[in-house]
Amino acid sequence: MATNAAELHEEDFYAWTRDQAAALRRLAKDRWNGPLDLRHLAEEIQDVGSDRRDAIRSHVRRIIEHLLKLEHSRARDPRGGWRVSVINARVEIEDKLTRSLRRDLVRQLPRLYGRGRLLAATGLDAYGESEAARALPSTCPYELSAILDIGWFPHSRHGIADEM
Repeated sequence: MATNAAELHEEDFYAWTRDQAAALRRLAKDRWNGPLDLRHLAEEIQDVGSDRRDAIRSHVRRIIEHLLKLEHSRARDPRGGWRVSVINARVEIEDKLTRSLRRDLVRQLPRLYGRGRLLAATGLDAYGESEAARALPSTCPYELSAILDIGWFPHSRHGIADEM
């Protein structure tokens, strides 16, 4: 674990934003008499970390949505696009995922799965695959490590072989 703010910034940017926002709030509470708007700076720094966290959560929802479609859909044509979407999201996450953001994903996985499942079911229904939409598991069938694994994809329940 990082021993100072500079190391924390390099190792876990999200944790650094939380740490720096808290430090700025402590300074403001102590009535530091400098030229900086500490209250607003703290909010902005925390927001930067929250934006990164929210982007990673969004990518995970999209991955879940497309993994479910790949596993449950009978459709052949959109499969390549779903795979590309999953790979793109995994690449986006790869460089931004830190220890604290991984812990956040573990905590949030049931909620993220619920939203990804809703998106997958809605998409399947829209293309006449209501049976597949109803067959989606109510709880996440994927481990977080599989969701983030750049080369892992579920097997199609309909025997469709994906090529890439």
